[in-house]
Amino acid sequence: MDILCVCGNGIGTSVLLKVNVEQAAADLGMDVNVTTSDAGSAKGTANMNDLVLTSNELAPELEGTTTPVETVSNFMDLDEVKGILQKYAE
Repeated sequence: MDILCVCGNGIGTSVLLKVNVEQAAADLGMDVNVTTSDAGSAKGTANMNDLVLTSNELAPELEGTTTPVETVSNFMDLDEVKGILQKYAE
């Protein structure tokens, strides 16, 4: 599963989210490839992924993509990230 983590600039909080997504996926036994992006570039690359994770504030910028967009309230909350990933576990 290809997952795109999106934050405002694509370097700070998206990298923190990426680390937590990778940990949550490992805990769930999911095979994932996680990349990061800034909000401006994400709309163009979102459709090349299976899932997009971002904040509530940035989610409206990704409307119109065919890829599911899930919002994460606390990027550091491993349980929240696991809960989202469980919806997509095969």
